[in-house]
Amino acid sequence: MIILGLDPGLANTGWGIVEERRGDCRCRAYGCIHTTTDQELAPRLRHIVDELAEVARRYHPDAAAIESIFFGANTRSAIPTAHARGAALVACSLAGLEVGEYTPMQIKQDVVGTGAADKRQVIYMVRNLLRLDHDPRPDHAADALACAICHAHRCATAELTHGRYVQEKGNPYS
Repeated sequence: MIILGLDPGLANTGWGIVEERRGDCRCRAYGCIHTTTDQELAPRLRHIVDELAEVARRYHPDAAAIESIFFGANTRSAIPTAHARGAALVACSLAGLEVGEYTPMQIKQDVVGTGAADKRQVIYMVRNLLRLDHDPRPDHAADALACAICHAHRCATAELTHGRYVQEKGNPYS
C-alpha cells in the first residue's frame, strides 16, 4: 500500500509518501509546500490543492493520512491550519483517496512509543523506521512521514484483528 501522509499548515504543508509491504515501510518521497503571507488566502489554499494533486498524480497513493488540528496554547494558529487542512482534504477527495485522521498524540504513540515524544524523537524514529541515511527535513515533512507510518501501522493492525483472516479462520484463542 502506498500512503500519502500530510502535516497541514498554511505556511508549510508537509507531505510524505510511504510504501508499506508486509509490515515493512519505506520512504518513496517527501517534501513541503510553502505559501507566503504576501498572498491572499484563496490563492494560498489553491496552491496547496494544486501541489498535492501533483504529488498524487506522481506517486499514485492508495490512501492518505492527515494530522488533526492540535489547538494547544495558540488557538490563533488553529484557524489558518484548519484552512490548510481543508485544502489538503479537498486534494485527497479529488484524488479519490480515503483519509485516515490522527491526533499528534496518536502519531507519536505509534511511531515513537509514547504520545509525549518531542520532535527530535519523532525525526529519529522516522529515520530509523524508514531506513533513511539522513534526517528528513523540514520538520513538516518528517511529521507527514510519521503520519503515514501511523496509518500503515493502524491498517496492519485492523487487518490482523478485523480482516479476512479472522473472519475466515476464526479466533484461534477461543
